[in-house]
Amino acid sequence: MKNKKEEELDWRRLDNSAKIFPISTGKKYSTVFRLSVVLKEKINPKVLEEAVNETLEVYQSFKVRMKAGFFWYYFEHNPKKPIVEEERDYPCQYINPKTNNNYLFKVTYFENKINIDIFHSLTDGNSGTIFFKEIIYHYLELMYPEVFQEERKARKIEYNTEDSYMKNYDKKAKSNASGKKAYTLKGEKIRLGAVSAIHQIIPLEELKKESKKYEATITQYLTAVLMYAIYEENYRKYKGKKPIKICIPVNLKKYFPSKTMSNFFSYITVEAEMKRDRLDTFEKMIEFVKEDFQKRLTEEEIIKTMSANVKIGNNSFVRAIPLILKNPLVRLGYMEIRKYTTITFSNIGRIGMIGKYQDYIDYFLMLIAPESVEKIKCSSCTFENKMVFTFTSILKDNSIERRFYQFLKDRGIKIQIESNGVLDDISTKVE
Repeated sequence: MKNKKEEELDWRRLDNSAKIFPISTGKKYSTVFRLSVVLKEKINPKVLEEAVNETLEVYQSFKVRMKAGFFWYYFEHNPKKPIVEEERDYPCQYINPKTNNNYLFKVTYFENKINIDIFHSLTDGNSGTIFFKEIIYHYLELMYPEVFQEERKARKIEYNTEDSYMKNYDKKAKSNASGKKAYTLKGEKIRLGAVSAIHQIIPLEELKKESKKYEATITQYLTAVLMYAIYEENYRKYKGKKPIKICIPVNLKKYFPSKTMSNFFSYITVEAEMKRDRLDTFEKMIEFVKEDFQKRLTEEEIIKTMSANVKIGNNSFVRAIPLILKNPLVRLGYMEIRKYTTITFSNIGRIGMIGKYQDYIDYFLMLIAPESVEKIKCSSCTFENKMVFTFTSILKDNSIERRFYQFLKDRGIKIQIESNGVLDDISTKVE
C-alpha cells in the first residue's frame, strides 16, 4: 500500500504554462533552454553521472517522463537512469525522449564545462537553476568529500510542485496586451539545425557604473542596447515598419510566495514604435525603455498578463477538446502568437553558490533556443563579478551581436568573447 507522498510521485498534472509546450514543440521549435557552468578543472564523467543520480533522489519532480492523456499531457515517474554524455550537438536542441531514456532534461559535458538542457514543460529558468546548482553541489562533494563535509550537512532543501498559477491568478483581471504584430528580424539563415552561440563576458562592476549614468537597472540598460543594435543593423537596413517588441520573462516568485519547482513565470513586452516615437538614438531608446518598464513591471500589470494566460489554459472549451484535436489547433495558435515578439531577452540574474563551492567555478551561462520567427534570442546570468550575455541565433549575419559588443566596448567596458564557432569571431571585426 502506497502512502500519499509515494502516490504523488507516480504522476502529476502539468502546470498552466507547461501545458502549451509539448503541443507546440518539435525539431524546429524545441522550447529548450540550457544552463552551463564552467569549472576551473576538467570534468570527471563518472562522478558527474553519480552526481546527477544523487540529485534526482532529492528532486524527484525531475525524475519523470511525459505521457499523453485524453485531454492533456501529464508527468509520471521515470524508473530509468538519465544519460550523461560528452557534448556533441548544438545547444538547446529538441530532446528526443526515445534517445534520452524518456527524460525531459539532458546533461552533457565538454572539457571543464557541464551543461543541462531542459524542456520548458519541466520547469522554468529560475527553478532549473536550483536543480542545476544541486547537481554542481553533489559533483563537487563527490570529487572532494573532505573539503565539503560540513557544507553538505548544512544544506537544506525545501520545495513543492504546486501549480502556483492556479493558486494566484485573478479571474477578473483583463490583459492589456497589444494587438500589433512585431517586426521580425530579417536575413539569411544558417544551415538547418545549426545554432550560433556567442557569449559576451562582461565585468559586472563596469556594467553597473555605465547603467547608473542613465539611472537605469542593468536589465533596462541591456534591453536598450539590444534595441539599438537591432535598429542600427537590421531594422533600418530592411526598412522596418512594425514595432520592435522585446519580450522580458519575469520571475513570479518575486511577486507571490511560492516554492514550486514547476514553471512560475510571466513576461512583459517592451513595444517600441521606432518611427512614431522618433526612437533614433540610444539616449531616446533608454529613456523609452525605462518608462515602459516602470509602466509594465507593476504587480497589477504582472497579474493581468499572468491571469490572461491562465484563462486560456483553464478555458472549459479548450479543456474539453481531446488532445488529438487540440494538438494541431494549439500549434497553429501558438505559431500566430509568436509573431507578436521580435526578440526575447531573459536575465535570470545572479546565480549564488554557497561557501567554498564558489572557489571551483569560473562562470555560468544561459542559452535559449532560437526559432524560425524569433531568429535570435538573448539571455544573461551573473556569477561573482562576471555577467555573461548570450546570443543564440540561426541568422548567418552576426551584425547585431557585433554592434552590441562595439557599443559596450566604446564605453570602456572590457568584454571577453567566446562562441561555438558557427559564425565568425565578432571581436576581430569591430570598428
